[in-house]
Amino acid sequence: MDDAIQHYLLVYNRHSGLLEDLREFGMDSAGALEAYAAAEEDFRDSEWMQVVLIGSDSLDTVRITHPNYFAPAGNRSKYFAGL
Repeated sequence: MDDAIQHYLLVYNRHSGLLEDLREFGMDSAGALEAYAAAEEDFRDSEWMQVVLIGSDSLDTVRITHPNYFAPAGNRSKYFAGL
């Protein structure tokens, strides 16, 4: 396993419960931040879209630590019910 921090940009639709975009930037933190800022601007007026930039050792780890972005809406945690 590589110990370097990898950067992942997720665009999640809270209304549909679907991850609409996932971009991997590797160790390019500047590119990841630029893309994050652009996505935030794109969805600034949307009440449903959530833009998240996550740093982790791997996408597998992100899937474990942030499962609500990857699970179908019906399989999300009970803690997200009603959101």
